[in-house]
Amino acid sequence: MIPLASGRPEEYKSGMNTSNFTRRHFLAGLAAAPLFGASRLSKIERVRRALEGREVDRPPYTYWYHFLDADQPGERHAASTLEYHRKFDTDLVKVMSDYPFTQDPANPFPQQIRALEIIARELKGKALFVETIFQPFNQAEKTSSPEKVKELLYSNPQALLDRLEKVAKAEANHARLALKAGAAGIFLAISNANDGYLTREEYKKFSEPFDRMVLEGAQGAELNTLHLHGAKLYLDLFYDWPARVIQHSVAATGIPLRAAREHYSGVLMGGVDEIHFKELTEEQMREQIQRARAEAAPKWILAPGCSVPNDTPDSQLLKFNRVIVS
Repeated sequence: MIPLASGRPEEYKSGMNTSNFTRRHFLAGLAAAPLFGASRLSKIERVRRALEGREVDRPPYTYWYHFLDADQPGERHAASTLEYHRKFDTDLVKVMSDYPFTQDPANPFPQQIRALEIIARELKGKALFVETIFQPFNQAEKTSSPEKVKELLYSNPQALLDRLEKVAKAEANHARLALKAGAAGIFLAISNANDGYLTREEYKKFSEPFDRMVLEGAQGAELNTLHLHGAKLYLDLFYDWPARVIQHSVAATGIPLRAAREHYSGVLMGGVDEIHFKELTEEQMREQIQRARAEAAPKWILAPGCSVPNDTPDSQLLKFNRVIVS
């Protein structure tokens, strides 16, 4: 095991004379030595110990991309999700959700619920999974357009608030159905809490109440996660939310995990550059993992900051696995 220091490569120690310890030596050492010891824990044990801030044999990891199968039945989506999990051996299954909102307040994503039921049955309690839910504001944009939603925000704000409340109630029902199907929590994707999309005041009025309403639908779940998307995040708005995990993109925002850790004592997810993931070398992967671990562990789940590109080759994903478990 390579000892950790502050997270900057030049500050790692390995028993060498530090005056001769160059970046080249550091990278050579990373390439030669495994990052972590042999795996001893089950996937669920590893995730739960990280959630509690306890020692793990290696960090639990996950990653995902869009299957682009919204025109397929839930059975097909479940099969794609399970095949992906088994191929890449992820510790945590993040279930993608690209089905359109059906306007049914009781069950707005019936094919997705069908997929979750199958996923739960096939995993047989060997891995935890979380259900992706895109925030009500985003669903409103999808069912009309971003331009029309923004126009309504200024021309008839009460009409927009009424619409968002209806969507939020339906998505809260979906969250309850997801937990009933076996999900360990929801992965609530919030894309508008950033400068250039909405102002802080607009987010607080037109989105926060409804995002919280969806999260309340999954109240008490062990793996509720806030995925904060965008470059200029209002990250400080979310530190006190009742979610177990926060994820943001270090690559997109320039906000290192250590900055979030200074204000947030919960679980952080991320640390790996999803934007350039397809081009990362093993050395770069190792550096990013080591830095993220130093800045965020022990309450940390290793992942890219968002979905990796849909055309990422299997060989690149398997390379990432080798870096973690070899």
